[in-house]
Amino acid sequence: MTRTRRRLTVAGVIAGALTLTVAVLSPASAHDGATTFDGAIDNAKVTHDGHQHGGTAGHLPASSSNVQLVSKLAMKNVVPEKIADVGVFNGFAYLAAWGVVTCKYNGVHVVDVRNPAAPKEVAFIVAKEGSYPGEGVQALHIDTPMFNGDILVTNNEKCKDKAGFGGMNIYDVTNPEHPTPLAEGVGDEDVAGQGKKAANEIHSVFAWDAGDKAYAVIVDNEEGLDVDIMDITDPKKAFRLAEYDLDQMFPSITQPGLDEIFLHDMVVKQIGGRQIMLASYWDAGYLQIDVTDPTNISLVAQSDFTFPDPEAAESGFIVDPEGNGHEAEFTFDNKYVIGADEDFGPFALVAQNVTDGTAINASQGSDTTQLTPGQTITGTAKFAGRACPGDPAVPAGDPNTVDIAVVERGVCLFTEKVASVIAAGGYDAVLIFNRTGTDACDGSLGMSVAGNIPTFGVAPRGQGFAIFNSPYSNADCLAGTGPAQLPVALGTVGDTLTFSSSFDGWGYVHLFDRVTMAELDTYAIPEAHNPAFATGFGDLSVHEVATSPTQADLAYYSYYAGGFRVTRIVGGQLQEVGHFIDQGGNNFWGVQVFQHNGQEYVAASDRDLGLYIFRYTGP
Repeated sequence: MTRTRRRLTVAGVIAGALTLTVAVLSPASAHDGATTFDGAIDNAKVTHDGHQHGGTAGHLPASSSNVQLVSKLAMKNVVPEKIADVGVFNGFAYLAAWGVVTCKYNGVHVVDVRNPAAPKEVAFIVAKEGSYPGEGVQALHIDTPMFNGDILVTNNEKCKDKAGFGGMNIYDVTNPEHPTPLAEGVGDEDVAGQGKKAANEIHSVFAWDAGDKAYAVIVDNEEGLDVDIMDITDPKKAFRLAEYDLDQMFPSITQPGLDEIFLHDMVVKQIGGRQIMLASYWDAGYLQIDVTDPTNISLVAQSDFTFPDPEAAESGFIVDPEGNGHEAEFTFDNKYVIGADEDFGPFALVAQNVTDGTAINASQGSDTTQLTPGQTITGTAKFAGRACPGDPAVPAGDPNTVDIAVVERGVCLFTEKVASVIAAGGYDAVLIFNRTGTDACDGSLGMSVAGNIPTFGVAPRGQGFAIFNSPYSNADCLAGTGPAQLPVALGTVGDTLTFSSSFDGWGYVHLFDRVTMAELDTYAIPEAHNPAFATGFGDLSVHEVATSPTQADLAYYSYYAGGFRVTRIVGGQLQEVGHFIDQGGNNFWGVQVFQHNGQEYVAASDRDLGLYIFRYTGP
């Protein structure tokens, strides 16, 4: 499959605020942020940077089954959505305080859980100004010639561009009540540049002891080479050992129609004498990579996303798979892999060029009039140019027919383009297609855009040209030799287009055979595939899974507003055997299993409060 190196296809629409106003700007560089100057949203960066993690509105009613709430502890300085991931090691829990909601009090809460019924916060690791941890919080023991003790590794993303650090942090937590920095902000500097605070932002980190050596793998948010392996044998002198782009190295992992391909999360486990990384590689699926020699890796096995989406099909919805391979773990006996498929968009936009019989890759704008489920708009395309201030006026639409203004991206903000269409009058919807540029052309993005008319985009440039039967070469576009603007006159009538919205459910859980990575089953909470729960009950997607280290068939899940969930594998299928939702609802991000006095406990991080500790009491 041929595609550009920018990861631009959108799985969902994320609202964002943009205050920059300009009349003329050059095309964005190859390393734009999550949201570019005009409001285009690179969903790969959005997901990496954590903004995709859902909101706090609404919740399911309190309920529980086969789960004992052992204790809960509110963290200090917590505002809604402040708490992120949780790790537990050697009697202490570590909870990330992230910086997306508020860029202060960022860092890691250290909680003594040696008495699970009475946890207490004993320390707080302050993040560097402008940086915050989120998905990657892990403590472990390493024993190398350079260091023997317990370490905590965390990721760095930025909430202040100039002040913030990227890279990973390593702390000595041999005495968890007095953590000591060993390294901060170390990572890959290929994109960000040289010097202090230069490492690329990373979304997650996982470390492992490999005997005389110790390593960590980090998610590089800013490069196609997004699998960075660090040598942390001497934690004070950690360095990047190798970097990889798995879909370029192993093209077989790609699937047509799933182009938002990047590393999101990973674990490493010794299986059969080899160090095997289980990489959740978003649209490419869940991959097993042999990293025994981090400088010479190999593909062991891979999963595919099947059509139709199997969990949606169980509820009667025949839809394409969305990908969204978020996080996964091996079962205790290494017989299975359980993967968490994160999806915050329970509605799918279906867009088509009716005349050509081809699909249009687009999503609904963030703050424009939304199509309600089942609503369809079908009309005739009319070319409206770039629709920027100072450009020729957008020709009026016909108020007596359904007209869809087709607008070319470039020069000004999306909101300004929509305002120009509304001012022209007579239009029922807007479709925006992509501009030229190495980071544009046939890339597809979401939009931060406002206006009181349904607005869709950003569609691939070739699809915009096709609406008006205009020749297009993506290779020429990427090379800068194609036409700078669609070469048709303003007001030109094009093909018939149709847009409709339908319910397709929230994110769910996959069960794979570990050896073949064949999908055996899927699991979702009942409300996740009920349209009545699509809005007003919080985010009903799975986020993470933690498998039991003592029972091969047992797994625990943080399910956002769906609460804490427990499944067993019975006859190769996932069966829910326990759950818990607190009074007033929950919003769980992380989940981690630990042992105390021969009992198995589970720590879960509630984004709006702090730490919950559970014990499964069922059979």
